[in-house]
Amino acid sequence: MAAADARALCPGLVTRPAAPEAEARFLAMLARWATRWCPWVGLEAPDGLVLDLTGAAHLHGGEAATLDRLGASLARGGITARLGLADSRGAAWALARHGSGDGNGGGNGGGRARPGETRAALAPLPVEALRLDPETAAGLRRMGLETIGHLLEQPRAPLARRFGPGLVTRLDQALGTRGEEISPLPEPPRDAVRMTLPEPIGLKDDLRGLTARLLGRLCATLAAREVGARSLRLTLRRVDQSDLQVELRLASPMVEPARILPLFDRGIEDLDAGFGIDQLRLQATLVEPMPPRQLTQSGLTRRGLTQSGSAAPPARSAALDDLVTRIGNRIGLENVQRLLPADSHIPERAFLRAPFAWSEPATGWFAPRIRPLSLFPPEPVETPGPGPHPPRRFRWRRMRLTTLRATGPERIAPEWWLDDPGWRRGLRDYWRIETREGRRLWLYFTPQDPGWFAQGEFA
Repeated sequence: MAAADARALCPGLVTRPAAPEAEARFLAMLARWATRWCPWVGLEAPDGLVLDLTGAAHLHGGEAATLDRLGASLARGGITARLGLADSRGAAWALARHGSGDGNGGGNGGGRARPGETRAALAPLPVEALRLDPETAAGLRRMGLETIGHLLEQPRAPLARRFGPGLVTRLDQALGTRGEEISPLPEPPRDAVRMTLPEPIGLKDDLRGLTARLLGRLCATLAAREVGARSLRLTLRRVDQSDLQVELRLASPMVEPARILPLFDRGIEDLDAGFGIDQLRLQATLVEPMPPRQLTQSGLTRRGLTQSGSAAPPARSAALDDLVTRIGNRIGLENVQRLLPADSHIPERAFLRAPFAWSEPATGWFAPRIRPLSLFPPEPVETPGPGPHPPRRFRWRRMRLTTLRATGPERIAPEWWLDDPGWRRGLRDYWRIETREGRRLWLYFTPQDPGWFAQGEFA
């Protein structure tokens, strides 16, 4: 129903915006948690999980005890769930969503069917419990077939002719006479390698050598998946069971051990090995895709050949990325920035600042007029009079300057849709001023509120 009608029926109704992506992530996280009960856990779209307890229920005291413990754990976590237990996936789905009994002893609904009693447990449930589409369920109800028990009393052939084979298939799946696969969630990739040493080590050269070996194994794994490391963590375990960590953030995805290894030198030099290190673990805590990039017009790429002449973004220099990585690990990668073009005719808004590590160089710079090399906030200029023409003599930054040549004006209007305090004086008439003293300035005049200001300096 509409939200207004719902509030009329329930004045205290609390509504929140739907977040399907967040719900899907939570369900995937819940599926990983459920592997503590059995190794075969799959998703039951859109809001359920399916667990195959075959061969694992005895580890928790049997199927019924497993269901009780599972429900109690969910209740302790504040999760309201409906649990179903049956010999088949379809029957468990039906009991979980349409069962009227207490599924877990903890207040969550659902139902259970004892082994071999699936037909009796399904009989009183509505036909919607067979996972039918709404049209089929409505057609069955118009014929007076409202429960699964009514369907079980009917011959199969007329049902299949009237409603199609899907109805019979769902009925067989619920009864367990037709198999139904459970596809478990794939294991997330483990971007980590580990090495345990028979004897502890403490020399820096030994640590570098073992780190190089771990890097080779890790980078080979990442390259096979066509991803690159953006953040690495080297964990070293000392013999006293304490851990030392070296964090490394990279300016671009990398899979080349020869480039990454020198970046660990600073962190390894600062380590205190104590009485020795007996285990090393290297983990890529953040990875990003590394699609092939074209390097030459002949079609040569970083990992193979592509069609000759295909478009590719400008390649970033590996040496520049390494330099930014070294600087960024000292002052923070977000503090190493680049300038990108912006769609604005306002001089101070014609560019954007973006972190170098998370942006690509842009080639769309376009300047319809000459712009100064140095741009700074407007500074007042003392002139003999408030006229709109460039003054012959003026004072700026305590310097007396004489105009030798003036080019302009270039009128720039403010962007009315943005409230910028710096542009509240209105229009600006910009002039390029060359002075006898050698200064080449960018001055502007404001006609509405007469006054001269300097905003930039040419080379």
